[in-house]
Amino acid sequence: MGINYNEIESNSVGNKQDYEMYSMDFEEFLWAKGYKQNQIDNLYNHMKTCTPLSELEFKVMLNNFPEYLIVDGMPAIVRTFIKNNNYSGILNMQKQIILDYEEDITKYAHGLDQGKILNVYRKIPVFLGNENKKFQISKIKQGARNKEYFGVIEWLNNAGIINISYCLEPPSLPLKGNYNQDNYRIYFKDTGLLIGSLDDEVQEDLRNNKNFNTYKGAIYENIVADMLVKSGYSLYFYKNKKGTLEMDFLLRDKNSLVPIEVKATDGSTISLNNMINGKYKDIKYGIKLCNKNIGFNGKFYTFPYFLTFLLKKYLSEKE
Repeated sequence: MGINYNEIESNSVGNKQDYEMYSMDFEEFLWAKGYKQNQIDNLYNHMKTCTPLSELEFKVMLNNFPEYLIVDGMPAIVRTFIKNNNYSGILNMQKQIILDYEEDITKYAHGLDQGKILNVYRKIPVFLGNENKKFQISKIKQGARNKEYFGVIEWLNNAGIINISYCLEPPSLPLKGNYNQDNYRIYFKDTGLLIGSLDDEVQEDLRNNKNFNTYKGAIYENIVADMLVKSGYSLYFYKNKKGTLEMDFLLRDKNSLVPIEVKATDGSTISLNNMINGKYKDIKYGIKLCNKNIGFNGKFYTFPYFLTFLLKKYLSEKE
């Protein structure tokens, strides 16, 4: 739809309303499982008052979130998962959608080299597996240059296949006035499709909570990026030139820049602490997303991953 819409020669100004459609977010996934709005509201009230969830509440949501991580939000896949109450057939459906995307590229990428689009699309999991996750055209193919791939990233983005995160240089407000358009990371729009693009055994490994080293972080970072975009955020990250300080995402509340660190394991938060040390005037506090309960240590808030879909509401109402 997005591709065909862009080909319309003219649109009457003032007579149209644009909507961007996404696959189901975590809240909609919970609705599909039978959860009610008052249960969602209860999650937000805990978040707003910085009150830890009960052991039972935390355990239940901690079981729901890995399901969403693996299935994500493609409606037909969610329906199949809910109906069967298991993962049977899910991987095959995800792999079929990946193939359908490749077929769409060959059908609709008019005026662009379809092979180059496919090269970029197929390399996304590889770059996410790198420690710095920076997307570099020069590593797509030996001797490849940016000008040869002009329009390729934009096409994938406009087609609704990827999310792009840009590096803030420097990390200060306003977000859209301080990013480097040549320094970016690319995420899958749907984390289930990222998992479907990997080894067939990855889905089972995730269910058994096996360690993926760097790639486990990539999967969790992708799902957080996906949830933030579905909440209406544009994506930004930060990494200094020396590579000694890195932040996965940067959001904002009414008055400040908010660094967001995604931790796939219960590791240290060196970068997050360093960004809140007073050097960056727009940063007052930070947020750590992990598999821990709600908390605040005086510098940053800790929220479990599954509350990411409520971050925009939380930050917009935070005093």
